[in-house]
Amino acid sequence: MVFSSNVFLLYFFPIFLALYFITPKKLRNYTLLIASLIFYAYGAPEFVIQLIVSNIANFYLVKYMHKSEKPLVKKILCGISITISIGLLFYYKYGNFSIQNFNFLAGLFGREPIEWMQILLPIGISFFSFQSVTYTLDTYRGVNEPMKRLSDYMLYITMFPQLVAGPIIRYCDIADQIRERESLMSDRLQGFYRFVLGLSKKILIADVIGYQVDKILGPSNYDILTTAQLNDIASKIANLDSTTAWIVILAFTFQIYFDFAGYSDMAIGLGRMLGFRFPENFDNPYVSTSISEFWRRWHQTFSVFIKNYLYFPLGGSRVKTEARKYFNLWFCFLMSGLWHGAAWNFVIYGALQGIFICADKLFLVKWLNKLGRIPSVIITFAIIVLTRCFFRIERIDLSWLFIKRLFAFDFVPFHFSDNPHFYTTMLIAAFFSFITLSKFGLRWQEKVYFTEYNTKQHIIAFVLSLFGFIFCLGALNATGFSPFIYFRF
Repeated sequence: MVFSSNVFLLYFFPIFLALYFITPKKLRNYTLLIASLIFYAYGAPEFVIQLIVSNIANFYLVKYMHKSEKPLVKKILCGISITISIGLLFYYKYGNFSIQNFNFLAGLFGREPIEWMQILLPIGISFFSFQSVTYTLDTYRGVNEPMKRLSDYMLYITMFPQLVAGPIIRYCDIADQIRERESLMSDRLQGFYRFVLGLSKKILIADVIGYQVDKILGPSNYDILTTAQLNDIASKIANLDSTTAWIVILAFTFQIYFDFAGYSDMAIGLGRMLGFRFPENFDNPYVSTSISEFWRRWHQTFSVFIKNYLYFPLGGSRVKTEARKYFNLWFCFLMSGLWHGAAWNFVIYGALQGIFICADKLFLVKWLNKLGRIPSVIITFAIIVLTRCFFRIERIDLSWLFIKRLFAFDFVPFHFSDNPHFYTTMLIAAFFSFITLSKFGLRWQEKVYFTEYNTKQHIIAFVLSLFGFIFCLGALNATGFSPFIYFRF
């Protein structure tokens, strides 16, 4: 089930809200937990039992780990808990990739390939696996006490607003909210406004742009395509003129931002309607003046996860040599690339991000600062757009072919009238991506997202949000089902 679907918008969420708010406060966590399991089972019924069993195992492992007074026992129980979470993630997400690469190497040495059945990927496994890891490690480090109730732990892991695509939330950030929270009318209203903003980003911007991108590059997941379909995509790419190639990759750059930021807005809005305050996940990433700044603004909760649970354990910057410090940085981004997908194009994507991060630390930021803010934003955005080629096109040979078309310099005249809806949406996407470069844009963002509204503002925002919601429903029914890009990660 996805937020941008009739099933969720017209049936699941209205019914859930009604049941949730008529339930006594002491029992609302159970209502939310049951609804979350139904939400997940609707899209992945074959994995819901496994999700429940792994949650039960991790809850008791962490509980006994905390009670134990023996350091060795603590480490063993902590290791088992992490192994369950990361082991499931590795098996489901990287099992096919590992076997494919093993068989490739075996073929080089004349060995017979291993036969196996394709492993299906449970939706959202990266997000709930990472959340369980944060709980285990934070409890081991003494950041927080373990939860007393199994139902509270399962709620923390499986809460449907952020179950399948984040934000990645540390337990210590919402511990008090799980135990006791208030959902005032103003919170419910502003949560609804935030939800509609995210829904609009997804349906009215990301989906409109993505439809045109998919017409040339095919669906975002190439694993589901036949050889004939892949050959057709290769033929389309090979015949692209440079003008179209640049428009396509620029369109995808906007699409993925409004798709994922739209989901985060919806998750944060849904959470607020229920009394939760989830952390922000995006902060205008395309106005960044360096790649380092971009990663502080893009998918912020994931960047925090990488820093706290990979970069710091590797030693961070407190290491003996500069070479090791830069290796730690580069390795973290290499792993972040692999997290996005089990394919070599994602490895290249992560490696490139790591190279630019290291270059920032060595010289690039100083050089960009001398140029001024606007030139720095343009250069950084150009780097982001180019590296997106490896993110979107899930075959390295096709990625390189596409890059060649970008720099073939066979530009053709651009005609706005060829597809006015698409190009108008692109302009809107660009406007909202860069509006915070101005003081006006920053003030507008503060008022819309972070201001507690008075009565008059609530009336205006509610009317606009209601019209926006209805308009999104109409657009959704006109265009059909469109899943979020990050669901598959």
